[in-house]
Amino acid sequence: MMRSTVIRLIIAFILLPPSIGLSARAPVSEATEACLGCHSSLHPGIVEEWQKSRHARVAPRDALREKPIARRISATDIPDRLKYVSVGCAECHTLRVEHHADAFIHNEVEIHVVVSPRDCAVCHVTEADEYAENIMAHARGNLVDNPVFQDLQLSIIGTPVMSDAGIRYEPADADTRAEACEYCHGTRLVHKGMETRNTDMGEMEFPRIDGWPNQGVGRINLDGSLGSCAACHTRHAFSIEAARKPYTCGECHVGPDVPAYKVYTASKHGNIFSAAGADWDFAAVPWTIGKDFTAPTCGACHMSLLVNTDGQTVVQRTHAMSDRLAWRIFGLPFSHPHPRRPETSIIRNRDGLPLPTDFDGTPASEFLIAPLEQETRNRTLQAVCLGCHGKAWVDGHWKRFENTLETTDRDILTATRLMEEIWARGYAQGLAQQASPFDEAIERTWCDSWLFYANTVRFASAMAGGGDFGVFADGRYQLSRRIRELADELALRKRLFPPPEPITRNGAPRRAADPGGRIALRR
Repeated sequence: MMRSTVIRLIIAFILLPPSIGLSARAPVSEATEACLGCHSSLHPGIVEEWQKSRHARVAPRDALREKPIARRISATDIPDRLKYVSVGCAECHTLRVEHHADAFIHNEVEIHVVVSPRDCAVCHVTEADEYAENIMAHARGNLVDNPVFQDLQLSIIGTPVMSDAGIRYEPADADTRAEACEYCHGTRLVHKGMETRNTDMGEMEFPRIDGWPNQGVGRINLDGSLGSCAACHTRHAFSIEAARKPYTCGECHVGPDVPAYKVYTASKHGNIFSAAGADWDFAAVPWTIGKDFTAPTCGACHMSLLVNTDGQTVVQRTHAMSDRLAWRIFGLPFSHPHPRRPETSIIRNRDGLPLPTDFDGTPASEFLIAPLEQETRNRTLQAVCLGCHGKAWVDGHWKRFENTLETTDRDILTATRLMEEIWARGYAQGLAQQASPFDEAIERTWCDSWLFYANTVRFASAMAGGGDFGVFADGRYQLSRRIRELADELALRKRLFPPPEPITRNGAPRRAADPGGRIALRR
């Protein structure tokens, strides 16, 4: 066995491409050499991708020699066993094994399958700490710990079952959840013991992990950490280029509920990226406005360290995302100031629901950032815009954007008041009747108005383009149509059915409908 492993090692290094040969790479540790000896033929896609990566070429010691503004790692104290060699298989998959429930002995070495953000933090400590305070890192918890969102999820991916009372929804199975909402939000990984598999090397023992595979942004890992760096820095290249290009963000932010990518591709910024992006330098650190790129991508606006051509810092790098976001504009009926904390399931509105606004749009201000913080974040993001645009242009854009928030919220208030009266008159069963507000056709009409169409209008405005997305392409046309359908449905049911006495907040009937009143909400 030892002799065959040595032979594989010799063959693997003979076959290394000249462009990334040993002279172009950092030294490879003996442990990683042993991994490559087998996996270069078993998993050539992984190995070849890694060999082209910066991890393969640059040892942490050399990365630390960069001047501070150009460094790609934020740790200052790298363990000696990692400092002088390339970041290879063993350097990632043997880190912190005592913290990983999936750790097991593989070819006499203790390794773990799932590499987590806390492993990456050995070199990228600031980035990992910032990401842990990011709404994305809490995306799974914010979904599964919020009963309102669980109602919505059940009505979409649950299994419809006929009963005497009509259709009821049974929870989706784990595999359906994993390839639906949890594909982006993240699964919970659970170690379920070991299993024997037949391999090219004979029978071997491997951990069995529920929820795997997954690279969702809020994945709960086997060491207790949240998220997956591979969601943006894809395995096994882990490149900054991939994270900076809009295609990566488009994997989850494509719509119609979060239409950022499709709006971007139709915007002037997206137009310039499509026309000229092949000539941009997506690997430069820091990223120089005008020199390395000439129109922003998602990364430029929300994450990257940007400088001007004089080398002056425009915005600092961040993995918290929210540092440049004053408003949260998607996923909920009304826009609202950004949450103070990334765990949004802790938010409670006046009715006790885990939502950042009431059904009349009033914000749950205790849980949201204050106007002064909003202004600070606006200035930070506007600094990116001012790298290419004059102040009058930027101010004009912001004025239109905030007007769009006001007008779409006003539209959704009308839609919600119509829906509230439909619930109050008993034409549909909502929260006042201890039922889901999302599982009837008329409720879906209401849901569409904000989940798809108001959101799309807001994104079209926020991203300075994709004009048709503000009108006909999932925009104001469809929004106004859904409001009209709600109004017509309410009027039709009033004519067809003697209206029952509406339900009040305490469950007692009242004499007249109050289109402006709020429905009784369960706590």
